Amino acid sequence: MAAYTEILETQQDGVLTLTLNRPERLNAWTPVMQAELETAIRAAGDNPDVRCIIITGAGRGFCAGADMNHLQDIQDDTGGAAETATASVERPAPAGLEKIYDGRFGYLYACPKPIIAAINGPCAGIGLVFSLFADLRFTTDDAKFTTAFSQRGLIAEHGIGWLLPRLVGEANALDLLFTGRKFTGAEAADLGLVNKSLPAGELMPHVQELATFLSTQVSPRSLAVMKRQVRASYFQSYTESLAEADVEMAKSFTTFDFKEGVASFVERRAPAFQGK
Repeated sequence: MAAYTEILETQQDGVLTLTLNRPERLNAWTPVMQAELETAIRAAGDNPDVRCIIITGAGRGFCAGADMNHLQDIQDDTGGAAETATASVERPAPAGLEKIYDGRFGYLYACPKPIIAAINGPCAGIGLVFSLFADLRFTTDDAKFTTAFSQRGLIAEHGIGWLLPRLVGEANALDLLFTGRKFTGAEAADLGLVNKSLPAGELMPHVQELATFLSTQVSPRSLAVMKRQVRASYFQSYTESLAEADVEMAKSFTTFDFKEGVASFVERRAPAFQGK
């Protein structure tokens, strides 16, 4: 595995866990952290040994937003150009979903592996935006969330103005964006911002159990196609989405995973999917 300075990387049973690792700063976001996460997730997307990705935070927080020292450094930068600067990342030419979802976090949607955010504590600003690009989100009942942008003289950054209303509805999105108020993980679950909130001690066991299930009991090829179908559907008509599904269904009938899925069911045994 690559050597990183601001994230940790562990892999077991097909599950890659990436941990934001600046606990003394509540894992505040930096260009280095951003580059390391992107590098690790792109590599995982190409690694057949990785079936699912978990992203969480070290210590008592997930990500408290942009590092304030970094924000102070860019106050005099016209247009905030330095805020969007990142450490060097080798990026392929935009293709597929990345041509639709450009910008800072489009690569998360383009990654063919399911990505689960385990939000273990404070989640604010760009940390919140990043988590919304995960496929599934789980948190603790008392974790604190905030968009924060309006209280820093900023705007709805990095696609959250498009994404948040689709998750929680326009009225709720405008409330969270306008006020920048703090809200708990329990409210985040009620709003539909996360899939579920749990007592603190149950978060990681729940996420790890789900990730293991996704890594062992379902076809990785099926997950990759489904993820692409859902993300593309926001820019398709129903007819276009249905036509794509018909093409993908025909392809699936020819795959190893389809044959294995049927055989394992008939033979009443655990599947051994290969992602092809």
